[in-house]
Amino acid sequence: MRKNIFQFIKYALLLCLVAYTLAVFIPRSYDVTQLHKRKGTQYWYLKTGSKIAYTLVSAKGLKKPFPIIYLQGGPGGFITDRNIKMLAPLSEDGFDVFLYDPIGSGQSERLSNINEYTAERHKKDLEELIKKIGSEKVILIGQSWGAILATLFIADNPNSVEKIIFTGVPSIQPMRKELLDIKAPDSLQLKNPPYTNREANEKTQNIRSSATAFWARTFGKKLATDKEADDFQTYLNSELNKATVCDISKALEAEGGGGFYAQVMTVQSLNEIQDTRPKLKGSKIPILLMKGDCDNWQWGFMNEYLELFPNHQLKIIPNAGHSISVEQPELYLKIIREFLNQ
Repeated sequence: MRKNIFQFIKYALLLCLVAYTLAVFIPRSYDVTQLHKRKGTQYWYLKTGSKIAYTLVSAKGLKKPFPIIYLQGGPGGFITDRNIKMLAPLSEDGFDVFLYDPIGSGQSERLSNINEYTAERHKKDLEELIKKIGSEKVILIGQSWGAILATLFIADNPNSVEKIIFTGVPSIQPMRKELLDIKAPDSLQLKNPPYTNREANEKTQNIRSSATAFWARTFGKKLATDKEADDFQTYLNSELNKATVCDISKALEAEGGGGFYAQVMTVQSLNEIQDTRPKLKGSKIPILLMKGDCDNWQWGFMNEYLELFPNHQLKIIPNAGHSISVEQPELYLKIIREFLNQ
């Protein structure tokens, strides 16, 4: 009897091992929107080796001296038609507006060596594309991860930026976890979003996607193809978008174009970057900080920006989450235009 039980357990464990192995190594497919090829997309070929897709909305009327560069969230985020439509009115104020897909996302090239997806690589790409633009200074609009990228850039290039707009403000890197304990003033009446990133991840993760991320972080290799991994990112984004709004019914439908490996590896690289705070402290660059009243990043991280950048303006946006422009598009654009034209 005991022998039979032992045999049963042995075969059950073997069956579980086989099932797990199949779940890890058999490719999966996802019923998601595919990458939209945008008419009018242009490309930069940078000295870093990156092939970067971008869209230029050219200035109208009397041209302002410094162009705007929009830095999308992510990492692994990409430019959508909606981003272009939202920021296009800035061209009517005389600004050239550049929007680009970072390396590994959107219509930009995917790298064969995923270890090259680092925060430092993204910063160097930004430095090189600004050289391509040929302007003495630029204006940066950084959304979420784009705000982190902007801080990395200005730490080494403080004289290359005329103004910065930070939206959906995340932690300056490396993260200071003690800032999690700093509470916002009651007068701001901030609130928690109804849905969280953790819930989104728990709902979408599977054995294959988890193994793909582990394989990338541990071995620097692609377990899944770029196509499969990016399709999973779109599937994940369909849930993550719910965590960026106050009203889940207004969450955007996920579009194809997210870069899974760019996201995973860039986030991992943030553990190794040097602290930029000593270079940022006391910066005289004019800063606009915009935070939705139910943004999913804690107040302590915003408070650090207020301390580091004395020449700042803070705007709390009512009934808006991490992606302010989704729920408050008119107010979002109005505040930005007022700041740019001061």
